[in-house]
Amino acid sequence: MIFKPTPLAGAYVIELERRQDDRGSFARAFCAREFAVQGLACSFVQANLSTNVARGTIRGMHFQLNPHAEVKMIRCVRGSLYDVIVDLREGSPTFRQWFGAELSEDNGLMMYVPAGFAHGLQALTDGATAYYLVDAFYAPGAEGGCRYDDPAIGIHWPLPVTAISEKDVAWPLL
Repeated sequence: MIFKPTPLAGAYVIELERRQDDRGSFARAFCAREFAVQGLACSFVQANLSTNVARGTIRGMHFQLNPHAEVKMIRCVRGSLYDVIVDLREGSPTFRQWFGAELSEDNGLMMYVPAGFAHGLQALTDGATAYYLVDAFYAPGAEGGCRYDDPAIGIHWPLPVTAISEKDVAWPLL
């Protein structure tokens, strides 16, 4: 795996190192040893699957409050999506800054999201499906979020919004 730092401190886009031959390809999708060498969390306790019916669908921006803050590792396993993270760690040099990257079944990229970040995504294709790992169990009482269209953050989504939950529209502005 190739760990590429994003402009946000502690967040990475992870590229697979594919081995190709006439049968197809092989790549290591996760290795605790390689994550540990990078100083990254590598003890995941839950895996989630999120399927989006229509392109333009937005899910987010979600996070878990301390002490239930979670690290996430997101991969697109079907279609394509635009994955967005926002640094909400007070005192961080990249506080309230955002970063987005296209994750797709073709490019195989993953987003490593540190604890203290909000996370969201927009489906770029119908049926886009995200598979992600988290290092903490979901705690309903610790759920938090911020608006996908908060002007204080200024996320530039690639498509018009076609679907979003009432809860995600109702998150407070920063």
